[in-house]
Amino acid sequence: MEIGIHKNKLDKEFTMSIKAVLGCLYGDEGKAKIIDVLTPDTDVIVRFQGGSNAGHTIQFEGKKYVLHLIPSGIFHPEKICGLASGVVVDPYQLEIEMETLKDEVSFRNRFFIDERATVGLPIHKLLDKKNEELSGEKKIGTTMRGIGPAYSDNVSRVAIKFFDLLNKDTLIRKLSFLYQYHNLDLSKEEFNRQIEDLSNFGKKYQQFFVNLPYVLNTWLKEERRILFEGAQGALLDIYFGTYPYVTSSHTLTGGIAPAVGYSPQRINQVIGVYKSYVTRVGEGPFPTELFDNLGEEIRKKGNEYGSTTGRPRRCGWFDLVAAKYSAMLNGVNVIALTLLDVFTGFDTIKICLNYTLDEMVMNEFPADTTKLELVKPFYLEMPGWQEDISDCTKFTELPVNAQKYVQKIEELLEIPIGIISVGPNRNQTIIMKP
Repeated sequence: MEIGIHKNKLDKEFTMSIKAVLGCLYGDEGKAKIIDVLTPDTDVIVRFQGGSNAGHTIQFEGKKYVLHLIPSGIFHPEKICGLASGVVVDPYQLEIEMETLKDEVSFRNRFFIDERATVGLPIHKLLDKKNEELSGEKKIGTTMRGIGPAYSDNVSRVAIKFFDLLNKDTLIRKLSFLYQYHNLDLSKEEFNRQIEDLSNFGKKYQQFFVNLPYVLNTWLKEERRILFEGAQGALLDIYFGTYPYVTSSHTLTGGIAPAVGYSPQRINQVIGVYKSYVTRVGEGPFPTELFDNLGEEIRKKGNEYGSTTGRPRRCGWFDLVAAKYSAMLNGVNVIALTLLDVFTGFDTIKICLNYTLDEMVMNEFPADTTKLELVKPFYLEMPGWQEDISDCTKFTELPVNAQKYVQKIEELLEIPIGIISVGPNRNQTIIMKP
């Protein structure tokens, strides 16, 4: 029996040329692997938001790579990868990644940075740490990479942009003002060192700076296949996530257009990445969180530790209310379901169908975070399976109960599941093409 409730839609969905791949939960859904799998059928991969607070893990040919800024498609030769203006780019981190990969990856003529991108600076990390310390028990639980303060500076119109790195006088003026603006002192020696570092970075990497909207328009005319890569997850969006426990950028499909300079009318497929369960890093409400041995077992089997911070991720059952909400926000038309293999050995698996609050049934994801902290999940229980599925390459090779679990999620979300991940490596993937 093939997965097939919405199978008739898949042929059309897989032929779309302008795609977006987004995380549809609290981040860490396995987006990097999905993008890596899709890259052979793509010409250009554009990361559109976030910064080095994201950690994307890719495994293939016995090697494991963790990227924080460079798009996941970089390991495919001849594919073009880049960072849009909506990304906060820490030049120190970017140079580390590029230097680490230089013996395995060629960046020449296939990597770019929009010259409008905001530069992540040491001052932003300092402000991030200061804000978390002042927040005390109400801290957000950030990665301390300075992304929030950098976005704040951008909105306040005091940020340093990548085109500023090419003008030393402008750089001196703007960095000096930035420390005054935040009422922070910096020694002359450290100030000069930062100016030299940033100026040298600009000279060294100027070849990768582009005016992205024009470049994208050219690629569109050339009928290039483009994939927009998101970071974090939909439930961490600055407007529609679990505010204030959110990231500082727009993680939704709607955030692509202003972050990239690309008409939203031209995006014709949205692939939403969902874990077979839910995880969250840092603070914030989590209705289906497990506090028992099952939660610990999911954490160990799924290696649920932050690739950026190393912090253990909180783990819980699949949340249909949250999943439907994020699918609605993003206009998801194909689902990639990841880490299904983690459930091997479980006797029972649960799906949260709705919430209850004060004896009232809730099918909507509440805007008020304080309500989300009080809801109780109502679960559907399904039988698990014992068989190892990590070598399955077809849906029909999965155990019957694994098939039923996938089919139930597809049925409940009313969106076709096009990709199923059964392990961390590139080849441990089931593609549901008709």
